[in-house]
Parts: sequence; C-alpha cells; structure tokens
Amino acid sequence: MKIGFIGLGNVGGKLAGNLLANGVDLTVRDLDRGAAEPFLAQGAQWADSPAAMVEACDIVITCLPSPAASAAVMEGPDGLLSALGPGKTWAEMSTTDAAEMTRLAALVEATGAAAIECPVSGGCHRAATGNISIFAGGARETFDAMLPVLTILGRRVLHTGPIGSASKLKVMTNYLATTHLVALAEALTTMKAAGLDLATTYEAIRISSGNSFVHETESQVILNGSRDINFTMDLVLKDIGLFQSIAQDHDVPLALSPMLVGLFEEAIDTYGPREFSPNIIRRYEDPTGLDICAPGFPAEMVDYEPPATGAEVRPRRD
Repeated sequence: MKIGFIGLGNVGGKLAGNLLANGVDLTVRDLDRGAAEPFLAQGAQWADSPAAMVEACDIVITCLPSPAASAAVMEGPDGLLSALGPGKTWAEMSTTDAAEMTRLAALVEATGAAAIECPVSGGCHRAATGNISIFAGGARETFDAMLPVLTILGRRVLHTGPIGSASKLKVMTNYLATTHLVALAEALTTMKAAGLDLATTYEAIRISSGNSFVHETESQVILNGSRDINFTMDLVLKDIGLFQSIAQDHDVPLALSPMLVGLFEEAIDTYGPREFSPNIIRRYEDPTGLDICAPGFPAEMVDYEPPATGAEVRPRRD
C-alpha cells in the first residue's frame, strides 16, 4: 500500500515520520520543500502536486493548519479532487470545521473515492511516539480499511460515527483542554501570590481531584518557562471558535466558552497570534509581576507512556 502525506508541520511531520519508521511506502508534500528534505533523505518520495500524489498513492492523508488550507489542497489547481477516483482514499487529519469536512467529503465520494476524517488529540509529543489518540469519522467499511494505518499513527483509535462527528469531538476536546489551561494558569499564579512553592503546588494538583492531562503536560513547560508545546494562540482561537459555533448552531447558551474566546482574542492582541498558547499565563504574570517558574521541569512535553501497538477503542454499549 502506498500512502501520501501532505502537511509536514508540527504534528503532520511527526505523524508522517511514524509511517516512514514503520516501513510504509511514503510520498510527501508540503508548501515548504525544505520540510520534506528529512523524509526524502530517509527514502520517501516527493509529489510535485496533490494530483500527482493521488496518481502515485492509494491513500492520501492531509494534515493542515486550517479549513481554508485543506480546501485549497482539495480544490486548487492540480488539487486532490482533480485526480481522485475509485480505489483511492482521502484521510483528513487536520482540525477542521465539521460542515466544511462534510462538504469536501461529499465531493470526494462523488469521484468514487472514499473519505474519512481522522483528527488527532494528545499533543506533538505523542504524535512523535505514536501514542496519540485518533478520532475517525466516516463509513464503517472505510474505517475498517484504514485501521491498520491508523494504528501505526496512533495508540487509541475511536470510530466516532459519520463524517463530521470526529471534527466536532476534536474541537470539543480542544475546548476542554483550553479550559483546563486557563484554570491552571489562574491556580498556579494564585498559589505563587499566596507564597506556596510551585513544585509542591504542581504535585498537589497532580495527585488530587484537580489533576488533568493538561496539567501533567503543559504545566511542566509553563513552570520551566519555555511554554513550548508547538501550539500557538491563533490555533487555540480557531479551535474554541469552532466549538462556540457548534453551540450557537444548536442554540446552546454557553457561558464559559464565550469568555475563553474573548480571553484569547485579548491575548492575541497583546502577545501576537504566534505566541505559544501556554503563555496565556502572561495575562496573570504581567499585572502581578510574578514569575511562574520553578526548577526541575522540562522545556518540552515528554511522553512518559511507552510506545505500544495501536488499537480501536470501542464505546460502552448496553
């Protein structure tokens, strides 16, 4: 089976690297040819266009920064749609809008090709180790055909239902992660202001009911001072904005979500769109004059879970 991968950014590059490390016949493409050079040096092939990639591959995976970028790859000159047909599969691993995903999937299926959405959750550090989680939306038969590939890319793979369902669940999880991040920023700053040791504060949260995945990962790089999780404020705002749109479309009167959107809009105005998202804590550090750092924490998120073969996660049923 020949697989193509378009989008070799922070997450996409690590996912593509897992395919290559597992002996997959891989073809790559990125707007920045330089991003592809390490893969080409390890034996991957280069595609001169998305259409050329379809012609060379059975499955084409896209992992791009925005719905607009995905649409451009699909519908632009020499885009994927111009070459897709029976026997081909498009797998979208970007975090995108459910309505846009549904629209593009319908265009793909009209060519006779299969479409599946496969957004990931867990951070770049788990994309690198293959321990990331994958939400997969699409026809069950397409999911079953893709499962051997998805279990290379991720450790826990959940079939979420029809096209669009995975996109909705992904932005929901990113909304929750953002909520945890802001709450942790407030908690750490308040404890520092109250004279508590931050390393002790970290452990108090970790062993308590206040713990979360975000705390065990992002709090460490906050306390280190690097704040580097390879994820920026503009991407946070995109994701929580998509979640807010889902709620509005279904007349759900959210209270917390609009506050988070406003908070990150304010932070982007102050610190810039490409500021690392954990630096939302600067909103609390700057006015208080406090430095929310402590020795002994890593500069980058570390995956302490040993790599393991991926498998499908099945929801509980009566």
